[in-house]
Amino acid sequence: MSFYAPSFRTPQPRPTSLATERANSVGYFARTPQQSRPTTPTARAASMSAAPNPVTHLSRANSKTDEPANASMATSFTSIQYNEKGEPKIGRIVGGKYVEEANQDIDSDCGPIKAVDIDMPLTLTEMVTHDEKEYIILTFATGDKENPFNWNPWYKRGISTMLNLMTLFIGLATTAYSSGIASMCAEFGVPAIQGQLGLFTFNIACAITPMILAPLCELAGRKIVYAGAFLCFSLIFIGLALAQNIGTIIGLRLILGLFGCVGTILVGGTFDDMYEPHKRGRPMAMFSFVAIFGTVAAPIYAGFIDQSIGWRWIEGVQGLANVPLLIAVFLFFPETRGGVALHKRAGKLREATGDERYVAEDDIYTPDLKSMLRASSVKAIRMLVTEPVVFAFGMWIAFCWAVVFLFLSVIPITFQEKRGWSEGVGGLPYISLAVGTFLGWAAHHLQMRKYDRLQADPNVQIVPEHRLYGSMFGAVWLPIGLFIYSFTQYGQLSWVGPVIGLAPISFGIYFVFESTYSYTADCYGENSSSAIAGQGLMRNTLGAVTPLFANAFFHNVGSQYAGLILALFGTLLSLIPFVMFKYGHLLRARSKLARDYNGH
Repeated sequence: MSFYAPSFRTPQPRPTSLATERANSVGYFARTPQQSRPTTPTARAASMSAAPNPVTHLSRANSKTDEPANASMATSFTSIQYNEKGEPKIGRIVGGKYVEEANQDIDSDCGPIKAVDIDMPLTLTEMVTHDEKEYIILTFATGDKENPFNWNPWYKRGISTMLNLMTLFIGLATTAYSSGIASMCAEFGVPAIQGQLGLFTFNIACAITPMILAPLCELAGRKIVYAGAFLCFSLIFIGLALAQNIGTIIGLRLILGLFGCVGTILVGGTFDDMYEPHKRGRPMAMFSFVAIFGTVAAPIYAGFIDQSIGWRWIEGVQGLANVPLLIAVFLFFPETRGGVALHKRAGKLREATGDERYVAEDDIYTPDLKSMLRASSVKAIRMLVTEPVVFAFGMWIAFCWAVVFLFLSVIPITFQEKRGWSEGVGGLPYISLAVGTFLGWAAHHLQMRKYDRLQADPNVQIVPEHRLYGSMFGAVWLPIGLFIYSFTQYGQLSWVGPVIGLAPISFGIYFVFESTYSYTADCYGENSSSAIAGQGLMRNTLGAVTPLFANAFFHNVGSQYAGLILALFGTLLSLIPFVMFKYGHLLRARSKLARDYNGH
């Protein structure tokens, strides 16, 4: 499944950007590059704590802090510029039930207040000229309750929980299908390899779809995409449960993968909408945990369902389990893009005042569809091929995803074929993979704490390599687990050995995923969307093809030797974080697309 994808449009993280930092625009402020807002999910909090000026104060009006950016401006408007019509180039606007005396103290350095005859929360305005046309751009004022950054933390957690549950069900659907392949193919009278095509089509859809649909999803808004995609995703289980031939199954699995990945490719952007850059680490860590956990945990229960009531009910149970969450998404999931609320305010102001200049920033600065499609496809592939960092981490994460799908075949061989376990009991070793994933998520908090300490140290220049401490410790457990598994899976040995070996495998995989995305995002900044998209293509493509040869690979080579080959590859790839930690700065210095960290 495609469980992480960044935003291909300019996100709206705190602080919201001003139009004056955009190309082809002239505004009130002249912004320096050092003062521009963070643009990636992993942008450092340090960039938000730089000494403020009038630019950054107005731009950070999303925050709950109300410290004036400049004491000399906090008490007077003498420095406010006016156009030829006598209108202030920055200001505040409010109306109706929101008019109150306390408004004078909110963002008092941002110009005079203009009253209108409609209900309008206090909103900041800035007059800009874009492509030789004048606009008045609306921005959230400090403490605005409609600004997603100011939502109650528990409300944000509720939204994040719905996203995590959606990701969990999509992850479960990815691999639960594998438990019923044998009985399904027996019913249809086709070889097992045709059943494996259902895994291939699901994953190949997850590989290709984000590169085409991600920009379209960004333009449509969050809620409509989540609700629509998850509704279609849930309905497809009806067809899977009632299908009468293998062709229908393969086709529906392709569509299931399409809607499944659409429901998850916006999660990174949704967290951008609600969380400040330095607060996104924990929500994203939980999201990664749920995505991997769902993928490895499905066979735990799916084998028992197939054994007791048949493969069709694997699909039926999956579909029914989606219904409560589907209802919750339709009823309670909000639109998280703050630009949508500002767009509505601009529309009301245009209607009430007759002034067509009022717009939200997204109305005039959203990148065109062609440029976003280019970033999600052509540029993504080019970066995968030409950037050593993108390719190395892409190869590493693709290998891990291949291991996950290879083990959908090797675990049944180890425990059902060699030890004679039933199908249901043979799925229980997947518990070890689930436990390893949980332990990886728990241990990752140590990496986050170390990174926070480095951020807080004024003597430390934060660089992407500081994201690699966790992976240098955690990722080495992947080859360790593969070695344990390959040498203990002999039928005459106890089942305890291979079960123990599974836990460090998923433990290491979790750290690979976390380090890949965080390091890539920090390394490439505004180009990280394309870099991560290229890595996702590589990962899902390899995950798609591995089920097609997994059984033949383990039977023909021998499961012990096949496991040894994987362990050796894993050992080689586990050197990547160590190499990047020492030489990553040199690779970044040679890249034209990497962010500049002042020579570090």
